[in-house]
Amino acid sequence: MTMAALAILAGLVLLVWSADKFVEGAAATAKHMGMPALLIGIVIIGFGTSAPEMVVSALAASDGNPGLALGNAYGSNITNIALILGVTALIAPIAVQSQIIRKELPILLVVTLLAGWQLYDGNLGRMDAAILIAVLIGLMGWSIREGLSQRQDALAGEVEEELNSHPMSLKTALIWLFIGLVVLVISSRILVWGAVTVAQSMGVSDLIIGLTIVAIGTSLPELASSVVAARKGEHDLAIGNVIGSNLFNTLAVVGIAAGIHPLAVESDVLTRDWALMLALTIGLLLMAIGLKGPGRITRPEGLALIAVYLGYTGYLGYGVLS
Repeated sequence: MTMAALAILAGLVLLVWSADKFVEGAAATAKHMGMPALLIGIVIIGFGTSAPEMVVSALAASDGNPGLALGNAYGSNITNIALILGVTALIAPIAVQSQIIRKELPILLVVTLLAGWQLYDGNLGRMDAAILIAVLIGLMGWSIREGLSQRQDALAGEVEEELNSHPMSLKTALIWLFIGLVVLVISSRILVWGAVTVAQSMGVSDLIIGLTIVAIGTSLPELASSVVAARKGEHDLAIGNVIGSNLFNTLAVVGIAAGIHPLAVESDVLTRDWALMLALTIGLLLMAIGLKGPGRITRPEGLALIAVYLGYTGYLGYGVLS
């Protein structure tokens, strides 16, 4: 039990470090290859911040732990909106100016509804996985088109400024990209082993472990990047990290996991976890679009998001203890 707990701690620390280096290396490499800043922000950073969830869920599914795979994906989505954007908004209210983000939010809502439809029969099979991956490919095509056609978007300027603040040679970028990926896989393996062992020792389902400990851990890269972006006034980058990550989590992370091993879905996933994920997505859409003025996530709204997260986590904990 002690070794498993230490494995979780070590896995999380290495996971956060490797994900950060992986994203930095990938973004710098893409810049050297001439990729537009907006496209780097939409695709590279969005994909990179979801890399921990992707690797952890793929390993969990291949090991026959579907609850951990699914809990990690949906738990990360809940954590991203409720905890990460909540904390970020408390530090600095988030103003949404990017037109790309305003377009991505309705897409995220549609993708979330698609996820609920697939969960309804209590099983995520390989056909469901194929649909999710097909939607992901279509979304990537749309993102590439938008990234090439709208280079003056507010998000593009923030990504360009961030890349210029951390100049990196192509050789260095490739080295960090490789090291980050290798350590990411190793740390994910350590984390999955520790999480499954702790769950079995405590008699807790791997779904709950995935929704809480693992979800928080794999979402730490998004927390770090969003907080730093908000402190610099890069509001669109802060919220863009979360939206991009949630899209990849719902489509790529669940799609890859279900493709590796069909996932049996507990009824609570639909009525509790997905329902909250949907409610948070709708709330984020309304706040970001702004019904009575410019889109903005204020400090009171950030506090409300954190309260929702604490209530949800407390409810899960109460269920374990009762």
